[in-house]
Amino acid sequence: MNNLIKIQSELKAPKNQTNSFGKYKYRSCEDILEAVKPLLAKYNCQLVISDAIKEAGGVIYCESRIVFTESSETITVTACAGIEPNRKGMDIAQSFGASSSYARKYALNGLFLIDDTKDADATNDHKQKEDATQYSLAKPFMTDEKMIGLIARYNDGERDIFEKAKAHMILRDKDLLTIKAMK
Repeated sequence: MNNLIKIQSELKAPKNQTNSFGKYKYRSCEDILEAVKPLLAKYNCQLVISDAIKEAGGVIYCESRIVFTESSETITVTACAGIEPNRKGMDIAQSFGASSSYARKYALNGLFLIDDTKDADATNDHKQKEDATQYSLAKPFMTDEKMIGLIARYNDGERDIFEKAKAHMILRDKDLLTIKAMK
């Protein structure tokens, strides 16, 4: 996988998008794909991207799978994003599409070692600001993606995972209902 290492070191995917509401810059899945295509051609590698809609513990989510091929070797990376069918201002197709794009972006980030610690999704605290009056911000808020991961670990036999999560993050009402339904 020498060419993957070369692509990871050469890839430049700047944050060319601007969120006018939150006043921050970010990169989209499309930005990453546009930047990586010439490198894939240069090193004769391939990417195949696919999505699967899944459900765990009553949570619907999109699992995006990125398969990177170099010669006869492959690496597969997956990422998940929750789907909210009743997302305000979106019809059902837009909601599924947004979750697909989000999951694909994070699978690409993992494959190509793109650090998003200062990206919009890492710094966006709109919901936390709204909820700050109810909770201490010493703990991070649970996200749909983290909840999906916890559910998978619970289903794999790690029965105390929800107790561990409660000690380290703020659970939303819907998370508590999901946990209660699983026990």
